[in-house]
Amino acid sequence: MTNKKWAVKRITVNLATQEAEKLEKYCQQTGRPATDVIRELIRGLLLSEEAKEKG
Repeated sequence: MTNKKWAVKRITVNLATQEAEKLEKYCQQTGRPATDVIRELIRGLLLSEEAKEKG
């Protein structure tokens, strides 16, 4: 049995050409994969409950 750190849910995101190019350029500049960049951005999203706690 494999020990997984987290459950995985695969999603597909449609990006405009300009958005995809910007993500690719950022990944090239930082040497990070797009998956890591997107995960970091999602983790940084502030939900309304969190905003109330910080407010």
